[in-house]
Amino acid sequence: MNATPIQAAGCVLWRRSPLAGDLEICLVHRPKYDDWSHPKGKLKRGEDPVVGALREVAEETGYTAVPGDELPTMRYSAGGRPKEVRYWAAQAVSGRFAPNAEVDRVLWLAPAAARDRLSQPRDRDLVDALLRPSGHLRRD
Repeated sequence: MNATPIQAAGCVLWRRSPLAGDLEICLVHRPKYDDWSHPKGKLKRGEDPVVGALREVAEETGYTAVPGDELPTMRYSAGGRPKEVRYWAAQAVSGRFAPNAEVDRVLWLAPAAARDRLSQPRDRDLVDALLRPSGHLRRD
């Protein structure tokens, strides 16, 4: 039986460090799963995926972001159902984190540290995709 995949979207949220200007990636800690991941969540019915991805970033991190290139889509099983999560590179432009029901902590980490901290190996592939010299990062 082929179940319709759960549709979700998220971002690899990045910024330049306020101190040194180095690239930092935002990870969220979800106490329900005790894991570190990129901000993401289920799409609302009829919601455009990039709009949903930016909504999830705002809800989970408190940051407004500017979307960049689409990153690889992750497909896996969640609770016995197929799940498809579309991701975008997104630059954090303003905002501030406040703990909430879904996310109790965020970390801004250098890419190598973010890659090591991520709980799911598949999420590490998204860091690699962001760093490829194919223009995923805005270079302004």
